[in-house]
Amino acid sequence: MKIYVTILSFAGLICFFSLRSVGQLPQQVLQVGYFGDTINIENYSDVQVPLQRPVNEEAVKQFYNDIAQTGFQTIVNALLAYKRKEQLDDWLFYQLIRRTAQQLSPKAVDYERYTLYKWFLLTQCGYNAQLAFAKDKLLFYVQSDDNIYDIPLFEKEGKQYVCLNIHDFEKIDFVKDQLFKVDVTVPGAVKTFSYKVKQIPDFKTNQFDEKQLVFKYRDIEDRFNIRLNPQMATMFSNYPSVDFESYFNIPLSRVTYGSLIPLLRRRVSKMKQQQGIDYLMNFTRHAFMYENDEQNFGVEKRLSPEQTLMNDFSDCDDRVGLFYYLVKELYDLPMIVLVYPAHITLAIELKKVVGTPVVYNGRKFSVCEPTPQRLELPIGKLMPELNNIAYQVAYVYEPRH
Repeated sequence: MKIYVTILSFAGLICFFSLRSVGQLPQQVLQVGYFGDTINIENYSDVQVPLQRPVNEEAVKQFYNDIAQTGFQTIVNALLAYKRKEQLDDWLFYQLIRRTAQQLSPKAVDYERYTLYKWFLLTQCGYNAQLAFAKDKLLFYVQSDDNIYDIPLFEKEGKQYVCLNIHDFEKIDFVKDQLFKVDVTVPGAVKTFSYKVKQIPDFKTNQFDEKQLVFKYRDIEDRFNIRLNPQMATMFSNYPSVDFESYFNIPLSRVTYGSLIPLLRRRVSKMKQQQGIDYLMNFTRHAFMYENDEQNFGVEKRLSPEQTLMNDFSDCDDRVGLFYYLVKELYDLPMIVLVYPAHITLAIELKKVVGTPVVYNGRKFSVCEPTPQRLELPIGKLMPELNNIAYQVAYVYEPRH
């Protein structure tokens, strides 16, 4: 019997080395899901390291020293390769890092450890990220030069740092609980993070749902069956309030663009410029129900054009963003964004001025109101109560050509 077992063991060893020599052994694979895609990171080394308790600066430094001794570079290389392949902007790349950290250390199991994996991966990908404590809360910041609103910021050596995980906490009193910055220097972590999104990943077509938009223009009903990816809501769920230039210019995904823009282009192709703009203005007014963000989301939230198409309800800044995007794609005209104390609207430089113009830098722009009002306003008309209210020009768009 012992001879039989020995022979079997020997045969097993021969099999093992034979498979190893031809590369047929099962490889250790880390699978990361990313909005319908799956990234397989093969032959990655074990990067599981413990996090000491209590979680303080000493524990963070020990975690960093421990994980720096692992073979983490395989994961970092795979993430950067996918970023280059899909041409991911920083915000969308950060979503990939979040999902990778979730695979390595689930958020619900150990929040601080999950946060440290995010921080470590982001820094190893070259970004200038900073950890800090507000009492016992571990906060995660990244250097960014963008205009960000409603998010905690701090400055260090003339650089602005924006909090990436504030949405995970209830309101923090930064006067009562002063920020303590963790002193960890990561070599090579110098890149500035940008919230500008210039390209949406090319989703698989089977991930899209169909939505019908219905509105009337000059008593004729129009229907559009457009295709939308529900994962867009997740992609931008924690996206902060950025400046108008950044969020107005977030593009539509390829499939959504192809299901809507060619149809609108055909609708306006036989119209004169003013009527075509009027058509787009009415589409943006009446294809969706109005509701302010406090009622809709519980907080102020700026929607990208595609998110506005997805949602059944939206407010004035969302509609201005969508209307701006449609005018830019179909007409590419100069536009200015007008911000009032309690309202936002758009004015366009048309071939011929309509109504009372808004004069800006010596040029005349016609107001085009894309949000439903108690009066059905034509081009060139504001609500009467806004006529004597001061406004600011918050964004100016000049045509690409």
